[in-house]
Amino acid sequence: MTFENLGLSDGVLKAVADAGYDEPTPIQSQAIPVVLMGRDVLGCAQTGTGKTASFVLPMIDILAEGRAKARMPRSLIVEPTRELADQVAKNFETYGANHKLTKALLIGGESFTDQERLLDRGVDVLIATPGRLLDLFERGKILLSDVKILVIDEADRMLDMGFIPDVEKIVSLLPKIRQTLFFSATMPPEIRRLADAFLINPKEISVSPPATAAETVEDFLSVMPSDDGLKRDALRRLLQKEDVRNALIFCNRKRDVDIVAKSLVRHGFNAAALHGDMAQATRTETLQRFRDGEITYLVASDVAARGLDIQQLSHVFNFDVPYNAEDYVHRIGRTGRAGRNGRAFSLAFPEDGKFVAAIGKLIGRDIPAMLIEGVETAELSDDDRPRRGRRRAPPKRRESSGRRPRGGRSASADDKKRGDQGTPRSGDNKIAEPAKDAPTAPEAKPAATEQQPAAKQEPTPTAARNEETKKSEGRSDGGRKRGGRRTDDRSRIAEERRRERKPEPVSDHSGPGMGDHTPAFLNKPVRVDG
Repeated sequence: MTFENLGLSDGVLKAVADAGYDEPTPIQSQAIPVVLMGRDVLGCAQTGTGKTASFVLPMIDILAEGRAKARMPRSLIVEPTRELADQVAKNFETYGANHKLTKALLIGGESFTDQERLLDRGVDVLIATPGRLLDLFERGKILLSDVKILVIDEADRMLDMGFIPDVEKIVSLLPKIRQTLFFSATMPPEIRRLADAFLINPKEISVSPPATAAETVEDFLSVMPSDDGLKRDALRRLLQKEDVRNALIFCNRKRDVDIVAKSLVRHGFNAAALHGDMAQATRTETLQRFRDGEITYLVASDVAARGLDIQQLSHVFNFDVPYNAEDYVHRIGRTGRAGRNGRAFSLAFPEDGKFVAAIGKLIGRDIPAMLIEGVETAELSDDDRPRRGRRRAPPKRRESSGRRPRGGRSASADDKKRGDQGTPRSGDNKIAEPAKDAPTAPEAKPAATEQQPAAKQEPTPTAARNEETKKSEGRSDGGRKRGGRRTDDRSRIAEERRRERKPEPVSDHSGPGMGDHTPAFLNKPVRVDG
């Protein structure tokens, strides 16, 4: 079968021929005639089988008649990622070269002003990611009441990324009477439920078992001890061994994308990173350089696992085994496209056993094992240990600084022991005395026991205070609080000091409360009339 048998117009056929395609893929040969009839389509096919062209080609012919109004697009294509939306827009440019259709690409990271200017002119095809589309709708910059064709592409990826609530809201804003094209690489129960809600009497097209790996891709698995450095070394050995024209290297985490890319660059490989935290302009430039051959190894997160159509991509390397088994199919599906052969390699740790088993169950076979020269091997495990867990060094114990506990905390055993022995603490105005159990020198006898004792002298105020302090230190610590502070003893001592304190004498001529200087009017005699 050729494209001429599908009912496409001459302009579309010429554009397809100019692009270098002669025969349609199975999903294209079955979906294009149904779309041209105006029926809803539920398409399920593995990645890399040409799903994009199966709805782009007939849409160009359908939209060739008519004219778009300002801010009211005639068709809407919803994509999960910016890269996939950009790729669909380029397909419209390629296949619609002989038609005067207008399009707009609404993705995050781009100027709102430029996108609003395109909408004001009126567009026939609107390609958008859910977030930016809803943003412009809430700003009142777009109306969806004139949409005749709705395309929901990569629906299972929408589910994984949490876009389904946004998609449901977008569908609620569209006219009830429309043509809906629903495409997905896999068909889990949640996607089936959405398809039943969005489609009316659809034509279901499934050209291959759901989520099966392409037969043109050879895949291999290598298991090694849990060490990130060892895995990076194994990756470099594979890159040197394989005849790599260009390759995608997938990591599960964004931070690992940067680490692996920097490691490859440091060892002389022409590599770059691509993940969702990068600015959109940087992502677009990096991806274009990879397409142009300026970058050989593109280290990416799963944001690049769907929809990237890199011409003649020779290899895919899974630096991490994906958490979701279906992502494995999409990753390795970036190579071996359009009938070409491709090779895929996965590097695993023992704790990835359950994820590897899930992949084998999904694709219906085991991934062939492979040994990497110079790299130690290991066996997969089925336990639930954390993936790629790193041992953390135990926290260092602080050396004792000899300070008291802060803020009312209980003192340490050593502090308490020193306190019971009479060792002065910080903040206590005490005089140190030896411990009760400490050995003391033998008591010397008085030299003159027969002599009369000396006359008792009045102690000075300072000496009295010191004497009181010594007496208080000889008492037990029963009145101490948990910080080493006294309560009852201090209060009682202060009260005794106030009682023993004598008032200072004042001059005879001074009045009460006036000190040595009494005002003259108080010394005048007062006559009292009897």
